[in-house]
Amino acid sequence: MMTNQRETIHTTAAPEAIGPYSQAVGVGRFVFTSGQIALDPVTGSLVDGGIEAQTRQVMANLAAVLAAAGLTFADVVKTTIFLIDMNDFAAVNTVYGESFEGAAFPARSTVAVAALPRGSRVEIEAIARRRKR
Repeated sequence: MMTNQRETIHTTAAPEAIGPYSQAVGVGRFVFTSGQIALDPVTGSLVDGGIEAQTRQVMANLAAVLAAAGLTFADVVKTTIFLIDMNDFAAVNTVYGESFEGAAFPARSTVAVAALPRGSRVEIEAIARRRKR
C-alpha cells in the first residue's frame, strides 16, 4: 500500500542538481520531477547542437530520472515545457512527441521564458503516477 511519505529520487544517469533541489520527489503514487535542461550528465556541460539536440538531451535526462523512480514516459500525466524562443515550438514538439510513441500523451503546458539556467534553450518538468503496487 502506498503511503504519503516523501521520497527523494536521485540518479547519476541524469545531471546533478545545480541548486538546492532534488531531481525528483515522490509522494504517494505521484512523482514530481524537477525541470531538466540540456546538460550532459557525464560532463555537466550544455550539449552542442541546436534545439533538437538540446531537446533530445532534456528528454534523455527526464527518462533517466523517471527510470530511477521505476517509471517511464507512459506513466507521465502532466508536463511543462519552458522555451526561451517560441519559434522553437515545432522542433521541440517533434522531439518531445518521439518520447511518447506508443503511450498516451500527457496534459501539457508550454511557457515562454526570458532565460534558462546554463544557457539552455529548453527545460521540461513532469508529474508521473505510479501504478498500484
